[in-house]
Amino acid sequence: MKILKNSILALFTLAILTSNAQIQQPVKWNIDSRKTSDTEYELLFKATIDKGWHLFSQYLPEGNYSLPTVFSFKITDAERIDTVRELSATEIVKDETAGVMTHYFSNSAIFAQTIKIVGDQPVVIGTIDFQTCSDEQCIKDDYEFHLTLSDGKFVSTASDVSNQQIIEEQKDTTRALKSASLWRIILEAILWGFAALLTPCVFPMVPMTVSFFLKNENNKGRSRSMATTFGLAIVAIYTIPIAIIIVATYLIGGQAITADIFNWLSTHWLPNLLFFFIFMFFAASFFGAFDIVLPSSIVNGADKKANKGGLAGTMFMALTLVLVSFSCTGPIVGTIIVKSMQGDIWEPIITMLAFSAAFALPFTLLAFFPSALKKLPKSGSWLNVVKIALGFIELALGLKFLSVADQTYHWGILDREVYLAIWISIFTLLGLFLLGKIHLRGAKYKAIGPLRLILGTITFAFVIYLIPGMWGAPLKALSGYLPPQTSIDFDLSQKTMATSVNTDESSLCETPKYADKLRLPHGLQGYFDYNQALECAKKQNKPIFVDFTGHGCVNCREMEARVWADEQVLRRLRNNYIVAALYVDDKTELPEQEWITSAFDGKLKKSIGKKNADLQVSQFKINAQPYYCLLDTAGNLLVEPRGYNLNINEFIHFLDDGIEKFKNISE
Repeated sequence: MKILKNSILALFTLAILTSNAQIQQPVKWNIDSRKTSDTEYELLFKATIDKGWHLFSQYLPEGNYSLPTVFSFKITDAERIDTVRELSATEIVKDETAGVMTHYFSNSAIFAQTIKIVGDQPVVIGTIDFQTCSDEQCIKDDYEFHLTLSDGKFVSTASDVSNQQIIEEQKDTTRALKSASLWRIILEAILWGFAALLTPCVFPMVPMTVSFFLKNENNKGRSRSMATTFGLAIVAIYTIPIAIIIVATYLIGGQAITADIFNWLSTHWLPNLLFFFIFMFFAASFFGAFDIVLPSSIVNGADKKANKGGLAGTMFMALTLVLVSFSCTGPIVGTIIVKSMQGDIWEPIITMLAFSAAFALPFTLLAFFPSALKKLPKSGSWLNVVKIALGFIELALGLKFLSVADQTYHWGILDREVYLAIWISIFTLLGLFLLGKIHLRGAKYKAIGPLRLILGTITFAFVIYLIPGMWGAPLKALSGYLPPQTSIDFDLSQKTMATSVNTDESSLCETPKYADKLRLPHGLQGYFDYNQALECAKKQNKPIFVDFTGHGCVNCREMEARVWADEQVLRRLRNNYIVAALYVDDKTELPEQEWITSAFDGKLKKSIGKKNADLQVSQFKINAQPYYCLLDTAGNLLVEPRGYNLNINEFIHFLDDGIEKFKNISE
């Protein structure tokens, strides 16, 4: 039991460490100045570099994959003398990946820029763009500064301090939102864990399993100890295998490799079609077409060892329960794992821990309080009703995987109205089944009870809610589970919006690349290629709204339906920004002349998705979607980027901050 507790503690520790890795800042900057003559000052940019990390020089030999440190300035009432000098000595080593020499600093670095005062109120504004690498990963970052002359020294202005505080507050908000999103997934996993107990594979085993521990009812301490071990063993059986897979990939290839694997599982056609057919297979089983059973030798072997008793017997008893209940819990577990893979790499471990704890808890509690067994309902045909109802739900959930593959590869076989038509049919049949109008094997009954009447009514209410979606109703409550609204053929909501909001394509500088395959929601006009958006931003002198999104991103669709649809948000996006939607999972192959070699991992990126994903990771150090960045015409961040957050007012404030910051640097 101690080993199991330590294992679970280690999993939580790994999750915390992995989570914190995403917000690393290996380089800290400090700016000082010294007066060298009556009119000249030397600005000193001092970098403190974390152990194991390297900051690259301004001057790198040709052929380097690494990015040099770049200083940019906007100066008033002063002028630069010469260029930025490196006062610290660089280390010169061979970059084995690129096959050339590279120059970098370790521990610390000092850069100097001489300026000459030519006016009464000298101001130095600028940005340091730099890349820092360890043996495992590279991070692209930047540092903004705003200096004024005060008492014979250049110092950061109060507004800079205020901006930094705002940025830190935004980071805290982002972390809080990610935490809230994780708790939502955990809660969903817990509910699925309790729901799994009501399946016909599991519920009949409750009294049988509890009686196993009551053999020692004269020794309550031993009985409860065995029950606790049993519960922890169930948690370990469900959690440890997925944890081993994730930890192994993380240790072998780092977080980026694990994220790539998750991205492949979430968006590639092969795993998505496989998951789709698995869900259809399980649905057929729930409908009674056949029974899914593991080989009897495996189950019988575990059962024999369970009968030996003791600690080992208790653990094998847990294994027997997991194996026997697999035909009912398998689809549920698969749903939880796949959905959690759309977040951070450690989320599947946490969610599986939550599911298994909820699944195991009733067995443990009933072993502690066996008298509660008498209050449980008896097994009967109602369990088959639950099983068949789950079959309908499996059909509906399985369509999501086919939809992701369809959207990612642009097959065009499951657009929004087709998807909704199938859902309407599925839930209509479920409602008829619950109300006794359809009879399936093992679920025949003479009369329905009040609970089934209520559930049937709720199901038909849900069907009525779905129907307007066939003609463009946003269906915000389901936005994350349905294909994007842009895939619908006849959208009355867009036609209504077009009459009230200008959607003139003259706001674009040129025809967007990939517009035949990709669209923006709510009639917005924009680009799907970063460089094309950047060029248009320069021509129109507008900031860029970059949306890192994905076809398989549930939270992206929810943001578009709940936040982007707001009239104030749409007006700002349409009038004040050049919008760029960059799909990180699109599989469309690029022409060879548009292939890029990644500065992050040195690999060749040949598709739209891989090119956009590389841009996000290399420039913004994150691979989560949605991720919104507000950039100036040089591609520099205006404010701290923003992730999933359904607060409309905060999103409006985010857009307004970007507009205000852009105006300030453009003046």
